Amino acid sequence: MARYVLPDLPYDYGSLEPHISADIMRLHHDKHHKAYVDGANAALEALEEARQKNDFARLAALERSLAFNVSGHVLHSLFWQNLTPDGGDRPTGDLASALDRDFGGFAHFRAQLTKAASTIMGSGWAALCWDPLGRRLLTAQFHDHQSEVTQGSVPLLVIDAWEHAYYLQYKNEKVQFFEALWNLWNWEDVEARFAAARRLDLGLVHVTDEQPAP
Repeated sequence: MARYVLPDLPYDYGSLEPHISADIMRLHHDKHHKAYVDGANAALEALEEARQKNDFARLAALERSLAFNVSGHVLHSLFWQNLTPDGGDRPTGDLASALDRDFGGFAHFRAQLTKAASTIMGSGWAALCWDPLGRRLLTAQFHDHQSEVTQGSVPLLVIDAWEHAYYLQYKNEKVQFFEALWNLWNWEDVEARFAAARRLDLGLVHVTDEQPAP
């Protein structure tokens, strides 16, 4: 059975300082992210055992655990690659044009995504997503790791709004952390994800009245 694996960070723990401390990165990656990887593998093993015994009394709970932990693994893996020590500035090319079209400009997009992160009730994520049905960019809030996800949407850039992502350094000033991330975004990574997501076709017919220009 294939197992989920904790990816290495694409930079050193301290490379994102002063915006994210090395202590936070070490704790966040080595402890929190690893816990989701371990939880996902444990859920898979329990599901395999249940199939072998033909005993699905715990199926609903195991499926919820799998969704929670795999989603946490995916979002953290995406978050690490969305960040870079040489980040900041703003995107260019097709992504920049799409942000202008769908948000009215980069400044409006930045304000909306930051607000999405800062207004999550409890734990969760904010994300820039591609909606393949409407063929537009949207922001979204993911409560925990996976609830309230728009089916078919593809996350391109994510903000971790769980306390473990910022509290050691920023305490209760989480908005300062969200603002600091704008100095670290790896726009080349986001642009590559945008280009790939635009090729997604869900094969659904007559689900929108019109198709905005890609």
